[in-house]
Amino acid sequence: MNRQPWRVPEKWWEPRLKPWRWWLLKPLRRLYARLVEQIDHFEVQRAELVRELLDNDCGVLITPNHCGHADSSAICAAAEEIGRPVYFMTAWQVFAMAGRLEQLIYQWHGCFSVDREGIDRQAFRQAGELLAHSPFPLVIFPEGEVYHLNDRVCPFYDGPAAIATSAARKGRPVYCVPCGIRYVYVGDPLPELEEVMSRLEERIGWRPTPERPLLERLYRFAGAALALKEIEYMGRPQEGSLADRVQQLAEFVLRGLEREHGVEPNSAPIPARVKALRRIIIRQLGHVEPARTPAAKLHRQLDDLHFVVQLYSYPGDYLQERPTLERLAETIDKFEEDALGVVSATPRGRRAVVVRFGEPIRVEGERSRRRETTAQLTRLLERRVQQLLDELADLQTPLPPTAIGTAPTGSSPQRPSR
Repeated sequence: MNRQPWRVPEKWWEPRLKPWRWWLLKPLRRLYARLVEQIDHFEVQRAELVRELLDNDCGVLITPNHCGHADSSAICAAAEEIGRPVYFMTAWQVFAMAGRLEQLIYQWHGCFSVDREGIDRQAFRQAGELLAHSPFPLVIFPEGEVYHLNDRVCPFYDGPAAIATSAARKGRPVYCVPCGIRYVYVGDPLPELEEVMSRLEERIGWRPTPERPLLERLYRFAGAALALKEIEYMGRPQEGSLADRVQQLAEFVLRGLEREHGVEPNSAPIPARVKALRRIIIRQLGHVEPARTPAAKLHRQLDDLHFVVQLYSYPGDYLQERPTLERLAETIDKFEEDALGVVSATPRGRRAVVVRFGEPIRVEGERSRRRETTAQLTRLLERRVQQLLDELADLQTPLPPTAIGTAPTGSSPQRPSR
């Protein structure tokens, strides 16, 4: 996963969307998708559901899964099919790490920044105003992070539902539209994935083993990398399945930080617990006196939280449950970013993207039940997006037997028809 700066943002970036300019930039978007993101084809399904809402002057919040770095390109292609440009709520780090021209291009595409770790009232107001008055949809990725898990929706944050609920009180009908994004390979990425796997093996001092099946090599590397981190944090390698060990290590690191900062143990999902701790640490860093407060230690704790989120993005049963080409590539992409330090994993093999919209959900703006309504809407959106991904699951390509070998992957699914 991408390592990002964690601090109080120095500024806010506003959207500068102009429809004529957005359409003028279409060839640039398609060229970038083809050359950089390796996407040959976009397929948009049920765009009429969104188009009808906009034609009836409704506020529209689109809530897609966030499984890859090309998700914004996929949504822009869907917007072209709908016939309207879109706004994006975007983490401020995306702007901060970009050059001035990149920042302008983001703003021209309707992006505005949000501080996900703080209470960003400016971003909240901007989003609410767009839902209450704009003729164009607003897009928010409720997962917050790019987890490289195209088959599984990670827990949604409540922010998007809270924004929609607040906007619905202003009188205009507001709808949330679930959206599933699915990537599939139309070319063979295995030769390039083999090369990345060799570099990963060399990273931990091993000789590359191209004679072994790729999935077997991946499991061996994952076990070794996990053991090294277990030694670092827990003193020795642990026993059990990869899934259990990943969960155990994440909990060990997270609970230690929660104890240190006086956070009561809770059953919230790991991303929510990480966010709460990150907010506390960033607040402390904002008021630090170098001679008295161990700022370096706080920065190390932010690194530890980043590591916990990395662990969370590696469910140990992901490949075992369904050994497909797409799941294998996603996992190697994550290792490329996490173990090799690549800012953004390079797509291997030509790809196609399917964007499917689900049935719109009318948002109620009752003030007296706002918190309850927000939580219910968040869970409903999460379920609906997962259902859309499940509907598109048969587009994936099972791994060939030569790539599986003796890795503990369970039964292989039948090859789906295209």
